[in-house]
Parts: sequence; C-alpha cells; structure tokens
Amino acid sequence: MYKESLKNTAAVILAAGRGTRLNCVDMPKVMMPIGGKPIVEYIVRNLQEMGFAPAQICLVVGFKQEAVRQYFGDEVSYAPQDQQLGTAHAAYTGIAGLPKHIENVLVLNGDDSAFYTKETLANFIFEHQQSRAPVSLLTVELSDPTMYGRIVRSADGAVEIIEKESLTDEQKKINETSTGTFCFSRKWYEEMFPRMPRMKKLGEFGLPTTFYMAANGGLPARPVKLIDNSEWFGVNTPAELAEADRRKNL
Repeated sequence: MYKESLKNTAAVILAAGRGTRLNCVDMPKVMMPIGGKPIVEYIVRNLQEMGFAPAQICLVVGFKQEAVRQYFGDEVSYAPQDQQLGTAHAAYTGIAGLPKHIENVLVLNGDDSAFYTKETLANFIFEHQQSRAPVSLLTVELSDPTMYGRIVRSADGAVEIIEKESLTDEQKKINETSTGTFCFSRKWYEEMFPRMPRMKKLGEFGLPTTFYMAANGGLPARPVKLIDNSEWFGVNTPAELAEADRRKNL
C-alpha cells in the first residue's frame, strides 16, 4: 500500500555504534537481542513490509560490522563509516551511496526505532513530502526528558533543537524532545553538509544542527509530534535493554 508514495524515498539506519554502556564486545549495539531478534531487525522488517527494496534500506555500519553484514546479507545495502564523526556525518555517509533517483531520505537510529509502526513511519514521510521543508523531525513528549535536549518553539513559528548541555533553566521545563528520526530532502542535505559546523559541546557533526542550517538559509524545518509516545524507546543501558526485551515478549 505504501509502494507508490515511497518509490523516491530511502531509509538510512545508523548502526555503527559500539554500545559502551551495554558492554558490547563481540557485536554492535544494534545487534543486541530483544524479543529473540536483534534490535535493528524490527525496523528493517517494517521497511521491507512497507515496500522498500534492498537498495532503499542502507545500514551505516562501523564497529563489528561483519556481524550486521552476515545477518542481513543482501537484504539491505551498507555504508561503512570509517571515522566516527557524529550522526550527521553518518547520515551523509549513508545518503551518498543511495540510488540516484532517491529524493527524500528517512534517517533513523538503529537502537531506538524497534517499536515504530509502519503507519507512523509512512505518515511521517508523507507529512515531510507534503510540507516541502528540507528537514522534518519526529518529536516526542516525555514525562521526564532530563537526559535529552529539547524542542524550543518560538512565538514567530521558529523551531530549534537545543542540546541538553546548552539548555537554560527555562528550557529545561519543556517536555518535547527529539526522537532523532529525521526526513530530509536529499539534494538539500548533500549541498548543506559540507558547510555544517561541528556541535560546540561535542565536537561532532550532529543531526540537530540541520534545523539551524535550514533556518540560517531562510528555509522551514518541520517538527512532527509522535502520536503514541511508547513507540520511541531508546536502548542505552542494561535496564533499558531488559525493558525493551520485556515489551517485545508481551
């Protein structure tokens, strides 16, 4: 049902991370099992069921990438990230190898997208296409967003993503945060990235900076709020891994 609207869209899944807090030694973080399957398998299967072909699903791989390649084989395509220079660099690495006809790119983290539904992803892509904004972001409202940056909406309609290290006391009261799931105009992203500055606090090229780059160019950036907050669940600690496994086994 999604094939026609998604024929010019591809997905880049960031799957190069090591997972230090999960003590990943022999496999990348996204291959840790929940519900008897690797975390990243859930999003790959959803994309396949939506009609994405192997060339439209690109896994950006790095640490212990042979484990990912061996598991998925030719079901997906791959882009090795030889240097860990941040999420925006990882996305750029994946986008560079996509088929030439791809116009829009869905970028997801392989470790927090296991609970998204096909409907949520399709609706997000559709809203991005309809808005004609160069960048769209899926946001979520959390009861306790302490560990995350915030979505700051100004009265004039401007939207910023502020990293947690740079929040003011007033901004810390905001509950809306980024899921890290973006949609981009491919042409805009490829032209924008070489001009992107590194994030001041982290020294990396981060996806949140894309909102600043759009605004700096006089272009809109579109936030799309997740309807069901439970669909976004990050796996960063042993406790979160156990909770994700419990949810998948319900």
